Amino acid sequence: MNKTQTKPPTETWITATWQEYIQTIEYPNYEKAKSYYNNGKFRIEMSPLGNDHATDHMIITTIVNLFAIAKNIKVDGKDNCTYRKTGFREAQPDLSFYIGESANVVPWKTSVINLDIYPPPNLVVEIANTSLSDDKGEKRLLYEAMNVSEYWIVDVQNVEIIAFTIANGGSRKINQSQVLPGLAISLLEEALQRTRQENQIQVYTWLFSQFQ
Repeated sequence: MNKTQTKPPTETWITATWQEYIQTIEYPNYEKAKSYYNNGKFRIEMSPLGNDHATDHMIITTIVNLFAIAKNIKVDGKDNCTYRKTGFREAQPDLSFYIGESANVVPWKTSVINLDIYPPPNLVVEIANTSLSDDKGEKRLLYEAMNVSEYWIVDVQNVEIIAFTIANGGSRKINQSQVLPGLAISLLEEALQRTRQENQIQVYTWLFSQFQ
């Protein structure tokens, strides 16, 4: 990274040391930005303000919680939470969930979740409105390195969900969630498609009946 550059560009990966990354995200300009670091590179994303991204973000959050309620599964969901392995990697996924036995592993009053102390989340979700290529590429590698169990990419424009299970440093596409057993990815996609035509409460009511 060019150290004379006072404000690095956003929405792209920049080669930098860990210290350069930490110094950069402390800029006041990036107070509300999301940031990622992996393999000696970082990326800063300004917080999305668009309706489509925000709506799908809310819908996926609600769907996971509805499924957990219907199946009596413990969950601890987090919105834009920071996960850090100091010196190596950092991520701020749109959504993340600790599920089942892991649901209460991170105590209250924890700020940045230190991956040297706590396990990674079971499920990570990125809402991809303009960042689809990166979510499928560099971020997927990052979540593989973090050893999350499952990774979903919500393709806002095409109303699709690309889901991966992660193990042994690699990932493969799945049609059924592994961390939320019995949840078909196709059902998630149908719910998203319905929200383009129906009120969210109508969709949630229909979906909850499918879960029971």
